[in-house]
Amino acid sequence: MLLDNVRLISMVPGAPHVEERRAVLVIGDRIADIGAAGELRAPEGVAVVDGAEYTLIPGLIDAHIHLNDEAELAGYLAHGVTGVRNMSGYPFHLRLSKRIESGALLGPDLITTGRILNGPGPNANVLQQTVETARDGRAAVQRQHAAGYRTLKIYSNLTRDTFDAILDEAGQLGMSVTGHSPEGVRASGVPRDRPFELPWEASLGRGLTTLEHIETIVWHGLRDTLDDDRMRALAVRLAASGETVTPTLIAHKRLVLIAETKGAYLERPGSDTINPLTRFFSRDSAAYWSSVDTADYEGPHADFFLTATRLLHEAGVPLIAGTDSGSFGIIPGASLADELELLVEAGLSPLAALAAATRVNAEALGFERTGVIAPGYRANLVLLSDDPLTRIGAVRGPAGVMIGGTWLDAAGLEDMRGAARDTSFVRSLWRVLEMKLSG
Repeated sequence: MLLDNVRLISMVPGAPHVEERRAVLVIGDRIADIGAAGELRAPEGVAVVDGAEYTLIPGLIDAHIHLNDEAELAGYLAHGVTGVRNMSGYPFHLRLSKRIESGALLGPDLITTGRILNGPGPNANVLQQTVETARDGRAAVQRQHAAGYRTLKIYSNLTRDTFDAILDEAGQLGMSVTGHSPEGVRASGVPRDRPFELPWEASLGRGLTTLEHIETIVWHGLRDTLDDDRMRALAVRLAASGETVTPTLIAHKRLVLIAETKGAYLERPGSDTINPLTRFFSRDSAAYWSSVDTADYEGPHADFFLTATRLLHEAGVPLIAGTDSGSFGIIPGASLADELELLVEAGLSPLAALAAATRVNAEALGFERTGVIAPGYRANLVLLSDDPLTRIGAVRGPAGVMIGGTWLDAAGLEDMRGAARDTSFVRSLWRVLEMKLSG
């Protein structure tokens, strides 16, 4: 396919932010050539798309999702999300990844962690793998590696010995590690009256590829104190240690929006694509957040999370875009536009926010030759009818999407939106049971 006469935002480092009247030739699943509009010749039989008045950007990447069912993949594609990192892996995610790579299933490029590794305590749940000792941690890492996972996700209840053992075993097996900064055993009075058993700094410089959730950083790193100066100092420390942060601002903001609308936010268009198993098991949470008063805690925290994200950005901490989609109230695919708008509200420029969802995401997570528009790179592209550098919300509702050279026009995107509604409670429940039975 030849996309001719487009306004190009390539996201290539050093390239102009915007290039007018460009042409992009795709052969197979790769970008073959880029040139001036009207001058780039396509081989005979190649379809030509007139891109006049349109802007072409790299495919978007959501760095933090929880995929419950393959129908959700269609929802991501419908919204221009051509890459996802699943953050709680089940056996079926490995099978999905192989089907996508082979071309048997049309879906975003997929990276998955294994099952979340956590210790017993306040943040534990039945979907995680409990590891209480260093021996448990090593054994869990070995099992996940043998199963085919190459990325581990750790969680906040881990003790120091277990955390150290997981990192050591992962290093020996060549696995990457991401997740929450471990806190150790949470005693009474933590964090305001007494410090965490395992300080936040213990996770820095240990090789974690990303730290997840700005709210986790504020909770653990600042002991839940909303203090600009302390956050500024934390940001400088984090920039020096080198970890990338996935703020997932929408994950917290949706709680405020649910409360402010007395639950109406949960019924907005697209909510029917949220997995039915998730909706079933989150009924109590939905009822609670629909009636809570956010004035004293959640509202001020949502505001401070924007400030904290800005301070991380100003300090030079790499930020990537993720949504926690798959949790209740967060629509697969559509939520990434919400996250980008929040990043801009926090103080990032639209260009920096777009980079967080494309090039920076690809580099941080290890997506192969994607995230920019350049010859030889994977043909993951999004065609927009408006300029995202003027209004980042322009990424919402793309005019066309290309995933690995497969073109989805307006009709194809409508098909994807329809397919995203074809979720299954029974199918999703079986995947959870399969995960539990696999150990």
